[in-house]
Amino acid sequence: IKDQIQNMNIVIGCTVGCAYCYARNNVKRWHMIDDFTAPEFFPGKLKMMEKKRPQNFLLTGMSDLSGWKPEWGDEVFAKIRENPQHQFLFLTKRPDLLDFDTDLENAWFGVTVTRKAELWRIDALRKNVRAKHYHVTFEPLFDDPGIVDLSGINWIVVGTMTGAQSRKIHTETEWAWSLTDQAHKLGIPVFMKEDLVPIIGDEHMIQE
Repeated sequence: IKDQIQNMNIVIGCTVGCAYCYARNNVKRWHMIDDFTAPEFFPGKLKMMEKKRPQNFLLTGMSDLSGWKPEWGDEVFAKIRENPQHQFLFLTKRPDLLDFDTDLENAWFGVTVTRKAELWRIDALRKNVRAKHYHVTFEPLFDDPGIVDLSGINWIVVGTMTGAQSRKIHTETEWAWSLTDQAHKLGIPVFMKEDLVPIIGDEHMIQE
């Protein structure tokens, strides 16, 4: 997926505080900002959107959309509207803190779900972000999410824990296939991340 989606870290920092956060570790390692819990906006990066060749951009690789100030979002959304040649992805773990409407055709809004207890995020996304396109990233999966209401969702991503903790925690094969089957029954494309290869097997990987 890294080959297909480019990170545009227009905001760096997050207030959610996940214990397994790779972004916080990277920011600390490379000294990107002084305080990861106080997100900062880098409007100079908006120029990246002016590229003519169509690309897919993830705008929340180092942040959570719920931590963006409203004026940051306004500026970013305006630039997205000016560049319909690209597709832009946003992710949040706190959709309950969002409340807005957008008619952007090239913006995809999603939530991260790591366990069954977080399925409420999908409902909150549909309710609080009135948008054209929705996606859900099930990564890393800590338990079986069971039956999931994917109505209105346009794409799902499935992945597992990476890095040092991957030896202790990993997504079970049955969980990944259950999500895939549920999505396909609704005609929703599925993208299995590369880290699932040891679990699923290269020949069974689905990347849509």
